[in-house]
Amino acid sequence: MSSSLSGRLVLVGTPIGNLGDISPRALEALGQAAVVACEDTRRTGRLLSHFGIASPTYIVVNEHTEGDAAERVLGHVQRGDVVVLVSDAGMPGVSDPGEFLVSKAIDAGITVEVVPGPSAVLHALVASGLTTSRFVFEGFLPRKGSGRALRLRELTDEKRTAILFEAPHRLEKTLNDLAEVCGVERRIVLARELTKLHEEIWRGSLGTAIQRCAEVDPRGEYVLVLEGALPAAEATDDQLREAVKLAIGRGLSKKDAAAEVAELFAVARNRAYEIAIAL
Repeated sequence: MSSSLSGRLVLVGTPIGNLGDISPRALEALGQAAVVACEDTRRTGRLLSHFGIASPTYIVVNEHTEGDAAERVLGHVQRGDVVVLVSDAGMPGVSDPGEFLVSKAIDAGITVEVVPGPSAVLHALVASGLTTSRFVFEGFLPRKGSGRALRLRELTDEKRTAILFEAPHRLEKTLNDLAEVCGVERRIVLARELTKLHEEIWRGSLGTAIQRCAEVDPRGEYVLVLEGALPAAEATDDQLREAVKLAIGRGLSKKDAAAEVAELFAVARNRAYEIAIAL
């Protein structure tokens, strides 16, 4: 329950490029806000000015200030103010400040509302042509070191469609790193300048994406949509039979050998057991 009768934190999605994508609810929330928490007061100020909204009190919440700014934001809410949190573009809290602030607000018993809006993640996903039934958002990969290597290895076997963000000057390196672990044939979609005049969505393989990147100077922020790993080919009966024989040769019972082989080859246990019984 909120610590104030009227105070609350409202996360508002803002346009990622085309100002026509702002919703009436977003404009209403911004117009009612006593305080607007944002990454850049100049950028948010231009947005509010464009729609004729008077400048409120601003609190800068970015990757460097979010911890300290949280106390100020929560203080306003607890005094009964409506505080709206926006990012420079899209939904706050998704690869942008907001996650920490929301967590602190919930811990303090403060009401958190969301006014949904444009999302580069979902825009790129549904336009990609890749499967949308299951997907995972990776954001920006670590720039170097063991953290980057680990995340890349995880993508090798990731069966869900993966969505990543990347800056233009690091695009070529990331494509090469992905091709190294996933193979040049893995499909990928490069989406840039989404909702803007020069929106572009390119589809192809990692190999052809690398060639294209070398020929065309990348510009604009990119969303990468990577095809999930294809399921491994199912083991044949002959492969299972040989594996069961080896397990029995190590002294396992037919039942235990079948269980081990079923787990090893990711097949149904009754299938492996039938093969074991037939030996």
